[in-house]
Amino acid sequence: MKKHPERPVLITDAARSQDDQLRGRQVRYVTMMSVRALCLILGGILISARVPLLPVWLTLCALGMVLLPWMAVLIANDRPPKSKAERAADAAAREDVRRALTEPSPEPDYITIDSEVIDEARPRAD
Repeated sequence: MKKHPERPVLITDAARSQDDQLRGRQVRYVTMMSVRALCLILGGILISARVPLLPVWLTLCALGMVLLPWMAVLIANDRPPKSKAERAADAAAREDVRRALTEPSPEPDYITIDSEVIDEARPRAD
C-alpha cells in the first residue's frame, strides 16, 4: 500500500506567489461563472417543468445570472488581504520615509582621503 507524501511544511512568512494568487482567483471566477450557467439551465428546466412557486425560483435564477458575473469580476480582480506582518512592515516603511523627509540631515564631515606628505628634510628634485 502506497503512502501519500506529506504536504510540505510552511517555514516562511512570505506571501503566496503571484502565480498562486492568480490561479486561485481564476478557479473562483470559473466556479462562479459555472454556477451562473447552471442558473440559466435550471431556469429553463423550471419553466418547462411548471414547478410550484415558479416566480420565486425564476427570480432566484435571474438574480444569480445577473449578480454572479459582477461578483466574479470583483473577486477575480481582488488580491488576498494583507497579513498583520505585511501591514506592520508597510507602516514601518512609511514611518522611515516620513522620518527621513522631516528630519534635517546632519552636516557631513569632510575628510581628506588622498594627501601628499612632504618631507622637509629631503631635498627636492625640481
